[in-house]
Amino acid sequence: MTEFRGGRHILPEPDQHHEATTAWGIQDQASAFEPVRPTQPPSGAPNVVIVLMDDLGYGTSSAFGGPCQMPTADRLAEDGLRYTRFHVTSLCSPTRQALMTGRNHHSVGMGGTSEMATSAPGYHGYRPQSAATIARVLQANGYSTSAFGKWHQTPPREISTVGPFDRWPTGEGFDTFYGFMGAEMNHWYPLLYDGTTPVEPDRTPEDGYHLTEDLVDHAIDWVHAQHTLTPDRPFFTYLALGASHAPLHVAPEWRERYRGAFDHGWDRQRELTLERQRELGVVSPDARLAPWTEGLPHWDELSRTQRQLSARFMETFAGFTEHADTQVGRFVDALADIDQLDNTVLIYILGDNGASGEGGVEGTVVEHRLGHGIVDDPEEMITQLDQIGDPSTYPIAPAGWAVAMNSPFQWTKQVASHLGGARDGMIVHWPESIEEPGGLRHQFHHVIDVLPTVLECAGLPQPHTVDGVPQQRIEGTSMAYTLNAPDAPDERRTQYFEMCGNRGIYHEGWMAVARHGIPWEMVSTGAKRFEDDTWELYDLSRDWTQSQNLAASEPERLAALQRLFVIEAAKHRVFPLDGRVTERENPVLAGRLDLLGDRRSVTYRGGMTRFTEETTPNIKNRSHAVTADIEVNDSAHGVLIAQGGRFGGWSLYCVDGIPCYTYNYFGLQHFAIRGSSALTPGRHEVAMSFAYDGGDVGLGGTVSLSVDGDQVGEGRVDSTIPYYFSFDETLDVGVDLSTPVSEDYPPVNNAFTGTVHTVRIDLLGDAHHGSRADQEQRVMTSQ
Repeated sequence: MTEFRGGRHILPEPDQHHEATTAWGIQDQASAFEPVRPTQPPSGAPNVVIVLMDDLGYGTSSAFGGPCQMPTADRLAEDGLRYTRFHVTSLCSPTRQALMTGRNHHSVGMGGTSEMATSAPGYHGYRPQSAATIARVLQANGYSTSAFGKWHQTPPREISTVGPFDRWPTGEGFDTFYGFMGAEMNHWYPLLYDGTTPVEPDRTPEDGYHLTEDLVDHAIDWVHAQHTLTPDRPFFTYLALGASHAPLHVAPEWRERYRGAFDHGWDRQRELTLERQRELGVVSPDARLAPWTEGLPHWDELSRTQRQLSARFMETFAGFTEHADTQVGRFVDALADIDQLDNTVLIYILGDNGASGEGGVEGTVVEHRLGHGIVDDPEEMITQLDQIGDPSTYPIAPAGWAVAMNSPFQWTKQVASHLGGARDGMIVHWPESIEEPGGLRHQFHHVIDVLPTVLECAGLPQPHTVDGVPQQRIEGTSMAYTLNAPDAPDERRTQYFEMCGNRGIYHEGWMAVARHGIPWEMVSTGAKRFEDDTWELYDLSRDWTQSQNLAASEPERLAALQRLFVIEAAKHRVFPLDGRVTERENPVLAGRLDLLGDRRSVTYRGGMTRFTEETTPNIKNRSHAVTADIEVNDSAHGVLIAQGGRFGGWSLYCVDGIPCYTYNYFGLQHFAIRGSSALTPGRHEVAMSFAYDGGDVGLGGTVSLSVDGDQVGEGRVDSTIPYYFSFDETLDVGVDLSTPVSEDYPPVNNAFTGTVHTVRIDLLGDAHHGSRADQEQRVMTSQ
């Protein structure tokens, strides 16, 4: 471990002092000038690598007793340390912001995902300058820094070609970034950024492209270049994969490795995982399975079709996970090849939250359906059994498997109150300083503890000022004391948890929790009040898995912990509690700042692309019009404007010269309206007017197509998407990037063959919000 020798509390370090010149000409200069040198890292400072997997769960990986083979995690654990009581926030963005800053997620404004931001102080989604990231601190101390993969920390309204970019990776301390900005990404047809420049892969799935492999290729190339050019500088690489978050996209040969491996079902899998966990020592010898998660069926309660489907979803998840870990292995091998593995602090976090229960009871071939309350019919999904995981699907596994992947705990992602949502495996690999390869560490720790751990290992102090801004207190506790002291007493004795109204408080071995919501019921009625939630109490010093609720026998202790939760929650800006999920993903309903403000008309120029949903007019739940000024050559083919993609969105385009409009309702229905005749060569105005039915969200409307002011087509759209089209697709002018909204044109080479001069979107009338009860009823019955 590098020894800290003082200084470096003010970052960046002051500029070097230069002596005044002493000669008129260089020939007469008596003494040489001291060259300007960049800030030097501490002597012997190690490299730092943080690898973060997505949506795994404590009982997922083979390294922690799970059924998903992760050979790289196994290898690193054998040469490093497994941390068995490591905790996260139970949702993506909050864990990442806590990891980057060393502060609790509400303390830095990330009480939910970036897409769920509101205007409340703990939930606005803007990292304060007083909480510099680990990347910025290491960068200012002489490290080269790079990030690859999922970011998911930038306010959505700032994800555009005009920024601002200070909350992008390259504005938060990373010299290099290659990856995606939001919650998830299509692994077959991703939309990526190189720094702040939008890029798309130059290969397709048919050419062998896969996002995880692409990310690791870029990470390896960067480390090779960094080591060649600046071998004297340590590096920090953050590799945050999209796997194993939905969509579960992986080539069939990886899925086939698990054919039949899960036919025994999720109940039996929990038992098998616990047996293996006991053998590995990653749970206490007397640990028992926590109670089954209420509201989910047992395996033997499923129909034959449901079991067949569920097994295939899990085979796909496992193949996706093993594939991702194998790619991490290529990166680890690259470090070894340049002789940099042993002096690298490599922290492998096996999940930013528990495995996701957002697939509901059945699972779904299109994730966003369930996010809006729409449940897929197993009898229809079974017809796509062999397609699950390929580009035609956007799947997520059933919640029963999520609970099994979180073994031996109960509940899932989102549920911060229970360990199934908040505890994940973590591995530390640092051969130069770890004296007990293959050891176990049982101290209670949290993701905010990573930053102070890295600084201590690098011999760096926690800064007082960064870029002229005084820093708020780092709330994490270094874990470095545990590296070579397996029996050291816990130095983290208190930690609060909260997500989507689910909340808990840990203090000196005891944990009080209150679950508020159900992860697969993401469109809430808002009827349940927080004071009506039931509190539970667990003695984690004796009950590893939260299997025995002691609330009835220890009422005074429970009351004391409830009071402590209020104190901690108030301190860290947790109040007011907010149990909404999908509703907050619509900025109007969330009440956050709208980039377009009161503007009711936006005009795009031809060739403008990659507009995320919060940088475009919000056409959902209201009347609107789209008007394209185009020029036709010999014939008109291709896209004039499109928003969304194969799994939800809309498009205005031409086929064989005929103007067309398609509204894609979650891939379930395609409402197509076509013109009556082909466009002639020359300049034309092609317009679509959508008259929304009104009165509630997610209703239909009447579409009118016109050319040069004359109506050429009319039709109905029976249902619309009320909250969000997609987290990964964009609005594009003159082309439809990533996946196509309509099957009338191909996924690539669909650009308009003529010229798109402008496209104007006009918002007509007011948006309809509807009551929460009406919203839920509408989306649940919309099929």
